[in-house]
Amino acid sequence: MRQIKNAIAALTLLVVLSAFTDFNAHLENGYKIGDVVSDFKLMNVDGKMVSLSKYKEAKGFIVVFTCNTCPYARMYEERIIALNNKYDAKGYPVIAIMPNNPTIKKGDSFEAMKERAKSKGFTFPYLIDKDQEVYPQFGATKTPHVYVLQKTKKGNVVEYIGAIDDNYNDASAVSNKYVEDAVNALLEGKEVQQKETKAIGCSIK
Repeated sequence: MRQIKNAIAALTLLVVLSAFTDFNAHLENGYKIGDVVSDFKLMNVDGKMVSLSKYKEAKGFIVVFTCNTCPYARMYEERIIALNNKYDAKGYPVIAIMPNNPTIKKGDSFEAMKERAKSKGFTFPYLIDKDQEVYPQFGATKTPHVYVLQKTKKGNVVEYIGAIDDNYNDASAVSNKYVEDAVNALLEGKEVQQKETKAIGCSIK
């Protein structure tokens, strides 16, 4: 009997480890610098479906994986709004995507997203990754996690991946504005110097 229990326990552990490995491998296989991003269609808080292909005049995008509940994400909300206010008119709009499973994080439900977007005055789409299919394609692991894309003849190419800046806790103490630097370089026709940084935030649930 003990041998059978041990065998069942070992098999269960093997299944769990296999699933964990497969999941992490999927994330590691997310987009890298230079990759072309596949288009997606996700629901915005206004009930309309949004895809990158609808932005005919865009020169690129600032795709931000964020949520309602993560303290890091909440500390960055004003800065995300500021990014859209600064770069939307220049051709690089913010596209925010909420990747969490709302059954795990109740505060990230679609209704809560609508309330948050309204209360904060979001000037950009706030999309729900309902089936949690888009964030693994990108390889996002945190909220917030940013991908700066440039529209080219090949498609939307990843030019930067990582954090918004180097100080999540205090916007006034930021030394390096990674996303701004990346977008400014692209607008000037230059190569992005800092292509990747470590995203700091809560793990996606």
